[in-house]
Amino acid sequence: MFYRVSTDQPNDDISYQLRLREFELNQLDNKMGAQTRILNLRDDPIAAAHAVRFESKLVRLDRYAINVNTVVDTNNVADGYLKSATDIIQRVRELAVQGANGTYTPGDLKDMGEEVNQLLNELVQIGNARDGEGRMLFAGDRDLSAAFSTLRGNVPGASEQVITDVRYTGTIGENRVEISDGSFIPANVPGNRAFWAEQQQLFANADATAYQVQADSVISIDGTDIHLAAGDNVSAVIAKINSSNAGVRASLDPVKSSLVLQTTSPHQLWLRDVQGTVLQDLGVLSPSGGNPPANISPDVRVSGGSLFDAVIALRDELYQGQTVDIGGMGLKGIDAALGNLTAARAELGAQNERLKGVSERIAFEIPEVQQQDSREVDLDMTKAITDLRMMEYTHQAALETAAKILPPTLLDYLR
Repeated sequence: MFYRVSTDQPNDDISYQLRLREFELNQLDNKMGAQTRILNLRDDPIAAAHAVRFESKLVRLDRYAINVNTVVDTNNVADGYLKSATDIIQRVRELAVQGANGTYTPGDLKDMGEEVNQLLNELVQIGNARDGEGRMLFAGDRDLSAAFSTLRGNVPGASEQVITDVRYTGTIGENRVEISDGSFIPANVPGNRAFWAEQQQLFANADATAYQVQADSVISIDGTDIHLAAGDNVSAVIAKINSSNAGVRASLDPVKSSLVLQTTSPHQLWLRDVQGTVLQDLGVLSPSGGNPPANISPDVRVSGGSLFDAVIALRDELYQGQTVDIGGMGLKGIDAALGNLTAARAELGAQNERLKGVSERIAFEIPEVQQQDSREVDLDMTKAITDLRMMEYTHQAALETAAKILPPTLLDYLR
């Protein structure tokens, strides 16, 4: 039996092997340049899949670290302003104690009132403070507009128009920032909490004895949605409000049989009819609508004011020389405001302690994930250099051998 061998076959085989060796040299050279053993998914599919997850985790950890630092910086700025507000309220309290002891003349009390008025102006400036990027610190998630607006008017005893009312124009929304997978933390302090003094109470004026919800409805209290069913009476409405996560207690007025809402901590109530008109029917919200907190019905009796209300009341009492009121309700309101400011600062401090722990965990976790990723994709440079040298040597040897055994061509006869 005879086997016929083409004269082109050795040439083709040697060319194929040389091209293959050049490709392998190029691949190894590229891997050394990129300092990774995985240039394409086919190099190691399983390791590549692990590496993608590790790299994704590292990107998230880097983002979380930035978020933590941002929130800490914002909290520190906010705490600085709250500390200034606390110092001012401490001074206002000193003036209240002095004005209540009965040893000062009406002129002295008026001078104290003038100082309190100047301190009030500074408190409003603090309430409208901005961070380094120009965002309002205490306006909720509406942080591009002022948190508080003021009304001015004439007050007995004042030499010029002064602030007579301070209204919160922000929101209760929180700019939440992700600090770990699925874990969020607020990055701002709504002003109607930090700058509040007393627990707020709303006393409706409508008899709710025979009230029934007409259709399935949803009400919102401090951002918490409460679902009500058709046929629910006022007792069922009260029970659902009290069992919700909203920071409020509902009850029925024993005299008027009307709905009463009271906060469980000092802040301003934020009420809305999301679906239906339950709160409007119960006489809590105004039929004309509007956005919270300006949507409260004018027939509702409201008690429990803000820090600004307490300072304004004390200032007016000093202007008018009402010594008894200064030492009574005036001092009580200032003490309540001081306590709430202290609580707000304590909450920021506790949040920063949590963020400190998160930052330490991220700082520990990043090198660990980097090490895991390194084990999957890193190239052993010592071995790679040795392999490259060996491949270069064998490739050169193959070229020399090929030059000797390849069939002669016309050029060989022309030399």
